[in-house]
Amino acid sequence: MANTEQSKKRARQSEARYAINKARRSRIRTFVRKVEEAIASGDSAAAAEALKNAQPELARGVTKGVLHKNTVSRKISRLSSRVKALTVKA
Repeated sequence: MANTEQSKKRARQSEARYAINKARRSRIRTFVRKVEEAIASGDSAAAAEALKNAQPELARGVTKGVLHKNTVSRKISRLSSRVKALTVKA
């Protein structure tokens, strides 16, 4: 339990940051899921559009410190290669 004023304040700040980061992570997952669903449906145009919308959201996760740079890079790379494979098939 926090005893000093400073530790109480840090606990409050930590709780607030946790809520913000949780919301941010959830938002990012939603964007990624939309890309996954578009790929699963086989609609290359929708998948490309969803990926275009998801990329800045993922990048924002890096700048805000929610996700690691390499993690986001890997996710974008894998999603874009799957979208590209979808457009080649179509």
